[in-house]
Amino acid sequence: MTAPPAHPGRRRLAAPTVAMLPRFADSLSFLYLDVVRVMQDDTGVLAEVTSDRRGTETVYLPTAALSCVLLGPGTSITARALATLARHGTTVVVTGSGGVRCYAATQPASLTTVWLERQARSWADDDRRLAVATAMYERRFGSNTVPPGTSLAQLRGMEGQRVKAQYRLLAQQYKIGRFRRTYDPAQWDTQDPVNLALSSANTCLYGIVHAAVLALGCSPALGYVHNGNQQAFIYDIADLYKAELTIPLAFSLNASTNPETEARRSFRDRLRLFRLLPRIVHDIQTLLHPDGDHEAPDPEEELVDLWDPVSGALPGGTNHGAAL
Repeated sequence: MTAPPAHPGRRRLAAPTVAMLPRFADSLSFLYLDVVRVMQDDTGVLAEVTSDRRGTETVYLPTAALSCVLLGPGTSITARALATLARHGTTVVVTGSGGVRCYAATQPASLTTVWLERQARSWADDDRRLAVATAMYERRFGSNTVPPGTSLAQLRGMEGQRVKAQYRLLAQQYKIGRFRRTYDPAQWDTQDPVNLALSSANTCLYGIVHAAVLALGCSPALGYVHNGNQQAFIYDIADLYKAELTIPLAFSLNASTNPETEARRSFRDRLRLFRLLPRIVHDIQTLLHPDGDHEAPDPEEELVDLWDPVSGALPGGTNHGAAL
């Protein structure tokens, strides 16, 4: 018996041009696209790809179920399709290959502000901001490794010693002598291969973190450890992963003749978007709301609330004249 043909909606566009990421606890779903044309027809939003082997294929996108669409290289999108995604509350992010780097993004008006409000409240309160900053450092050292009452200054010192020890260990492993981290844009081409590779890999990491922050609706500027920069929160979150991801990669390229390009390619190939992005989202949610669930309200059901310092959130779209 011949098997029935696959439903068009189940076809892969051209591996790995489409990668659907798993649904997280807060109902965030991510879709990564590259080398496709995204457009709108009478049925819905579709992705169209043309190849010599398979001709032109189309796949309809589940716009109502998507929280974030990441558009990689070679992707074009029509105004009608973009408007439909916006109506469904989908964040659209323009990224590099594999989701590495973040160039631009649109956040729909219907995107929930739950995580932004949690971020802003903890950032504006010095005690809560200190608690989040401390939790960020503790995540780098491991659970139950920081003595109670450790100050932020002591944590910064501990982190500095930890990174120096890692540099020293990797330098011995790759037999490159003493290593010193330098970052000087004015003398970029004179830096050694490890520093060049590390700067390049960190830039890729910032892009992935940026995409996750935007998809949650958080502000990239409200940092807890870093401050005074539009990317402050990006740097905070990225620092959680450098010792595991970018630093070892940079040292492995110590003999490379083109460390910047190889770092970007290796980071993209070794660390696909679907492996890191869910982890970043979970870590941000845990830092901002450590004692609660990570469920966000359904934007289809959520109305604009009114703020009240005594009663809390009050329903919008209601005449409150009777309360006087």
